[in-house]
Amino acid sequence: MPNFSKAIAGIFRLSKRISFSPQGFAELHRLQNFPSVHLQRQVVIDVFVPPSYHHQPERAFPVLLLNDGQDMEAIQMGDILERLYQQRRIPEILVVAVHTGIQRLDEYGISQRPDYKNRGAKAAAYAQFITKELLPALQLRYRCSELHEHWAVAGFSLGGLSAFDIGWNHPHIFSKIGVFSGSFWWRSQVFQEHNPDGHRILHELLRESKKRERLRFWLQTGTEDEASDRNHNGIIDSIDDTLDVIRELKALGYNEQRDIRYVELIGGRHDLPTWAKIMPDFLQWAFG
Repeated sequence: MPNFSKAIAGIFRLSKRISFSPQGFAELHRLQNFPSVHLQRQVVIDVFVPPSYHHQPERAFPVLLLNDGQDMEAIQMGDILERLYQQRRIPEILVVAVHTGIQRLDEYGISQRPDYKNRGAKAAAYAQFITKELLPALQLRYRCSELHEHWAVAGFSLGGLSAFDIGWNHPHIFSKIGVFSGSFWWRSQVFQEHNPDGHRILHELLRESKKRERLRFWLQTGTEDEASDRNHNGIIDSIDDTLDVIRELKALGYNEQRDIRYVELIGGRHDLPTWAKIMPDFLQWAFG
């Protein structure tokens, strides 16, 4: 654990209170300048702290780590959590939202496997930041559950590909992976008309891998995620790529009913309103 973690752990500041009735108030904590040795930059972190956190000091809470944390206000994460808590659809959880920066195309991707434009070159460094720097500091500052089944990682689009990469490579930390409209098209070579589905990095990685035990997957696409159909089979690429990921997972021995949930949202687009609409489904799958 980095030596600075103990110093960092105490400086998450209360940003605002979010009304969660009848249980009380939740809090949004923001750290503006979490220093990362691995990323060589400072990172903004938001933590949604649930209503009963301060009233039940003996209780530890499940944890959701989310990429693209700067989008939490746009998807109204606080309102989504409030509704699910009031309806008792999920237990109270800690949501850790990691803001991205101008290096998003470098830091998100597949570790050690940049795409053909060298995007994702810092994906391994980002994973190290999450697992070696951020999580130890969170565990010092917050009462995070120690149960493996209580930890999930998720993200949108390229952030979803990053979440898959982090969860896949750290199954001892995360038990569940959520991907909203994942950038599973990410490829190691430029598109080739004669091999339209070739060189997709995640699919190749899965074919080379062994099954990670106790790992489950929630994968979402929208029927209007995009218009491209590179192999001319009548199915848009985002759906094709996601269904092919599921085929690779099944080939590794994952059970489609037990280990994989696939959500295809009719009319769903590649945008924040779509992901906000389907977020309750993911949260209930992961924690309900």
